[in-house]
Amino acid sequence: MPIRARGTRLTYRSLVVAASAALMAVLLSPAGAQGASPRESRPVYSYGNAVRESVWVDTGLDGDGNGKSDRVAVGIVRPREPAAQGRKIPVIMDASPYYSCCGRGNESQLKTYDSQGNPVQFPLHYDNYFVPRGYAFVAVDLAGTNRSDGCVDVGGRSDIQSAKAVIDWLNGRARGYTTRTGTERTGAGWSDGRTGMIGKSYDGTIANGVAATGVDGLRTIVPIGSISSWYDYYFAQGAPLYDSGPEWLSDYVESPEARARCAAVQQKLVDEAPRTGDRTKLWNERDYVKDARKVKASVFAVHGMQDLNVRTKHLGQWWDALADRGVERKIWLSQTGHVDPFDYRRAEWVDTLHRWFDHYLLGYDNGIDREPMADIERHPDQWSTDKVWPPRTTAVTTVRPGTGTAPGVGTLTRSPARPGATETFTDDPKQSETDWAADLESTTGVKAGFLTAPLAHDLRIAGSSQVTVTATPTTATAHLSAVLVDVGPDTIRDYAASGEGITTLTDRTCWGASTAGDSSCFKATEARTTTVDRTVFSRGWADLGTYASAGKGRPLTPGKRYTITVDLAASDHVVPAGHRLALIVAGTDKDLIDPPDSTPTLTLDLARTSAKLPFVGGAAAFVRATAGPAPATATPRAFRPEGVAPPRPAHRIPGGSRS
Repeated sequence: MPIRARGTRLTYRSLVVAASAALMAVLLSPAGAQGASPRESRPVYSYGNAVRESVWVDTGLDGDGNGKSDRVAVGIVRPREPAAQGRKIPVIMDASPYYSCCGRGNESQLKTYDSQGNPVQFPLHYDNYFVPRGYAFVAVDLAGTNRSDGCVDVGGRSDIQSAKAVIDWLNGRARGYTTRTGTERTGAGWSDGRTGMIGKSYDGTIANGVAATGVDGLRTIVPIGSISSWYDYYFAQGAPLYDSGPEWLSDYVESPEARARCAAVQQKLVDEAPRTGDRTKLWNERDYVKDARKVKASVFAVHGMQDLNVRTKHLGQWWDALADRGVERKIWLSQTGHVDPFDYRRAEWVDTLHRWFDHYLLGYDNGIDREPMADIERHPDQWSTDKVWPPRTTAVTTVRPGTGTAPGVGTLTRSPARPGATETFTDDPKQSETDWAADLESTTGVKAGFLTAPLAHDLRIAGSSQVTVTATPTTATAHLSAVLVDVGPDTIRDYAASGEGITTLTDRTCWGASTAGDSSCFKATEARTTTVDRTVFSRGWADLGTYASAGKGRPLTPGKRYTITVDLAASDHVVPAGHRLALIVAGTDKDLIDPPDSTPTLTLDLARTSAKLPFVGGAAAFVRATAGPAPATATPRAFRPEGVAPPRPAHRIPGGSRS
């Protein structure tokens, strides 16, 4: 489903935020509320003297089946002064399974504690920067991880309840305890209940899931490179993306003691998530998109357009669902892979995040809700903005493949292919999208490629694309890949290299206050770039056996024709004048999907194959770009097989080595 443009709506929540700004200035402004409403929180509180404490919140679940309600560990750092002055403060929360097993951020930081079990170091800069500005920072260990009870269920009820219960506790609706097993209760009287959740990858996924419960008190979420449906993390329309399921991830992040008591949960993750790719009750429970109607929080979504771990399909379907509900939202799209914006646009990110939280948690009328909705990275460190995203002039346009002068090298135009026109290729699991793109103008037998003529004008694609394929297989199983390629020279972030588009330097920059145990200074980074002659900018995969139902695969009849629509990941890419736009249809995309049980040859019926692409300017833009000669100054160099490295084997954890 293509991402649809939506304008900023004046919702009830917007009116409440605006109307309460003056009141919040009185109650929450560090300066004490004299004169006009504040527009920015200031670092006026002591970070060194902040309250550091641990609380265990009752989730109301018994995930490990020991007859006792699970408690999740909550680490808290909050300024001491507001409570002493009788004032309550909002909360920024990061709920994660990675605080003890894997670490957070570019430097893989872990939580550390003093001898009493109170927090000393929290990963990332959120506590260092925001606590002096009048926020509490709360870091939650998901059930089954670090110091929490229960079991990891990989995005299911236990994971989501781990964080939701803490929001309930912050609002006086759940029980908290001073120890993991004791009976002494503790409340959150220092909190005003207003909570913003943030996190990258698994952490941001939990934010999506909690927002989809509609819990009161959650005012905003900032999901970074995050999952919106766990089925789509492990499968692409029935085609498996990894060689294991969620049980591997659960075992990877669980604490050693949780592994010993959570065998039943582990087995459920095996039994109810079959590697057939069938959509089961387990996957439906972990689909947050279907519950987007419940979301009351604003959403600031951030994603790398070349993220091959948590692919941008997650962003696209979540964004559309939120748009349908009129949710207030903002978006950043970078050229990186699975990378936090703190590590590719640091100063701008900290400033934007600061103003975002000031507006939605402190109620400050700082104008961020009236600024352009989207920031898009066009070239390394070069950004553009859009008032709404996708732009209002974006319209889905159908383009069609046709035969060319050589087998496997066809055309891409608005005109349908002649009846009976075909292209044939044989699946080669050793070939990747990089290999296909390198051989776009050659007959290889392992892919079918279709290209426009060199463009006379720039052509922008913004949103999600779909490719409908009609194919006849020679075997009972077959997988399909469809990718969009910008054919022409460019310098891009090297998303396939270690770092996924960034290089980590040795010097550090500091963001907030520090203590002996928790520094606010982090290694600087810079863009890691490469010069290419083509760029794959959107891709999608499917098991042809799901032709009749996206959630149920069927054996194919060799020699029979099947039609399936493959969803491509969301993107925003400009194909410049002089370049060509290409569509490739092939079989297994090496290291990005698993191969089928057989090695099929597939024959495409070109008259019944097409692509629906969201062009800014619609069909007229495509016609204009492809109708005339390319400008002489923009003629691309002779095509050479240069580009990013082949995709590395895909991560099996949302976060990978750069969590």
